[in-house]
Amino acid sequence: IEGDGTSADAWQNWQGLHDLPRLDIAKSFPPQQRVCVFAPHPDDEILGCGGLLQRLAANGNPIVLVHVTNGTQSHPDSQIYPPRLLDTIRPQESLAALEVLGIAQQVTCMSLALTDGDVFAERAQFHQKLGAIIQPDDILITPFVHDGHPDHEATGQVVAAFAKQHQLACYQVLIWAWHWAKPADSRIPWHCALRVDLKSEQLQRKTEAIACFKSQITVDESTGNPPILSAQTIARISQPWEVYLYEPQS
Repeated sequence: IEGDGTSADAWQNWQGLHDLPRLDIAKSFPPQQRVCVFAPHPDDEILGCGGLLQRLAANGNPIVLVHVTNGTQSHPDSQIYPPRLLDTIRPQESLAALEVLGIAQQVTCMSLALTDGDVFAERAQFHQKLGAIIQPDDILITPFVHDGHPDHEATGQVVAAFAKQHQLACYQVLIWAWHWAKPADSRIPWHCALRVDLKSEQLQRKTEAIACFKSQITVDESTGNPPILSAQTIARISQPWEVYLYEPQS
């Protein structure tokens, strides 16, 4: 994940994105059915699913948010954001973001506290922990298995494998894929892509929620490093749609 990536305009202007079938939330997520959202780091749930989370809360779905890591390695060598501080700050930022979305009361948060940047190496432990969290009727949401960030891909692979093993519905959300992919990119299985449209007020709340992740959107004065989430990244993710990949379990 380097450079500015594909622009928000390029995605906006791609007709294929506008033509995607819409995800029927009432049909696919029956009210009262629990939804488990797996975020590799605290912020991924908002970047990827900030719109769908609002729709699910309005639909009456209980939501379990699982932070796979606490994102403690986002600022190497930083004096301002050392790992022990990020371990506290980043989950707090996530909670503030859920409050901004107006859904904090419907979301149960938990942390698996796996090692940030090393989820792939801990995937056996990750898989084992899932057995204690996931219930037989849960619907799962996880990053795309080829999202372009190692922790995202490891999370997607472990959750998708668990879903397949237990015949659970599993939706994979595009997050960093918007950066490296191009419109009509053959590396993304668009044939199973579903679009969630966000109303203007839902998009506004999502944008305000992203602003809660202060550690990720500000320059690190101690190292001079730019924000983790660049203006281009935020623009790309702050669109009136989200895209989920879904293939029914056979």
